[in-house]
Amino acid sequence: MKRKIYDDLLKWKEQEKGSVAIMIDGARRVGKSYIVEAFAKKEYKSYILIDFAHVEEEVKDYFLHYKTDYDALFLHLSLHFGVQLHKRNSVIIFDEVELFPQAREAIKYLVKDGRYDYIETGSLISINTNVEGIHLPSEERRIKMYPMDFEEFLWAMGDEMMMPFIRECFIRKEPLGQALHRKAMDYMRQYIIVGGMPQAVAKYIETKDFNRVDRIKRDIIDLYRADIKKYARGYESKVVKIFDTIPGQLQKHEKKFRLSSLKQRARFREYESSFLWLEESMVVNVCYAATEPSVGLRLKEDDSTLKCYMCDTGLLISLAFDERTIVSDELFRKLMLGKLEINKGMWVENIVAQMLKASGHELYFFSKYSKENSEETMEVDFLIRKPVVTSRHNISPIEVKSTTNYTTSSLTKFRKKYSNQLDVSYIIHSGDLRKENDIIYLPLYMTPLL
Repeated sequence: MKRKIYDDLLKWKEQEKGSVAIMIDGARRVGKSYIVEAFAKKEYKSYILIDFAHVEEEVKDYFLHYKTDYDALFLHLSLHFGVQLHKRNSVIIFDEVELFPQAREAIKYLVKDGRYDYIETGSLISINTNVEGIHLPSEERRIKMYPMDFEEFLWAMGDEMMMPFIRECFIRKEPLGQALHRKAMDYMRQYIIVGGMPQAVAKYIETKDFNRVDRIKRDIIDLYRADIKKYARGYESKVVKIFDTIPGQLQKHEKKFRLSSLKQRARFREYESSFLWLEESMVVNVCYAATEPSVGLRLKEDDSTLKCYMCDTGLLISLAFDERTIVSDELFRKLMLGKLEINKGMWVENIVAQMLKASGHELYFFSKYSKENSEETMEVDFLIRKPVVTSRHNISPIEVKSTTNYTTSSLTKFRKKYSNQLDVSYIIHSGDLRKENDIIYLPLYMTPLL
């Protein structure tokens, strides 16, 4: 599986030359272990991978007994794993490092020693938990890894030409044309159903069997539930409730998360830690309300009003059709053809949130309701900031449309009210690219290019 984070690892290796370790954060099963080992095999003369989920106690003892004697530590590691280490041409990987915090704490001194490079992987589900009594190394750079994005999915499907062509059309603001647009949307529908978890993608490529892919996704969902019970100490039941309620919340026309679905007269402060836990674990993508489309969206954030999306739309689909539902190949084919009697908006808005997040955007939306003045009632699905900030016109509003018949009344009112603060306005839809009334209508597959 070709992943873009490989280039980030290559840049780190070439630029830092061992002066800082790199930590890859991500939800479980997004492919962290796979990519770092592939990187180590190709870019170094030798490597040692220590998987702290399964390593022998003897190896852990090396880190405790040889805290200051690195010659002895490296000798024992080399002998245990049968790998010869080469100065400045070997890397040591601490996989699932959160399970043995003492190794993570040692990074500070191992980096200072300077002989080898160090890569750590872990899940935020437990990285932020298992740190009691240790000093976190400042010599640790953290980068985030998400499920496979649409272009990586295309690579896995064997198509390396589609996304460069889509990118060129986006730059020129030209449509793909009927035949290629249909092909791109067919890929996108497959991506929505299968998702971006590497195991699920690999199984789909191997079998083209949606049922077998679904079983893999359900295993991942079960793993997430088990992690919640293990690590969300003190508020496990609240986190599980939020997690299981996500499909129902997104099924509604207005996708703001209603706490009343969890408990009557529930207050946000009761559940704030639970949402934060899920967000930090990267199991969900939380989208906060902004009270105004200003350049500092974080400063205008209303963190008590939010939307909660799954990190992976393929997982969302499997979560929505729970184990008691008869899931058949026919069901998935109806999803592919858009013939299932279900609100498509939940899949489409979730995939847009997923693609925006993977492209580096923090997620914000705008919502306002007024009984007195209908012109003040409006909701915009997403707000993103343009790359280079100027004195005016910094925020782009994005409306997501899952059907061919839709109105743009909210966007029209929003553009009129905040005209001095807005950059280009976008509607993301299932059609090809077009420009109309100073709005760019983007096909769904161009979302990652924003």
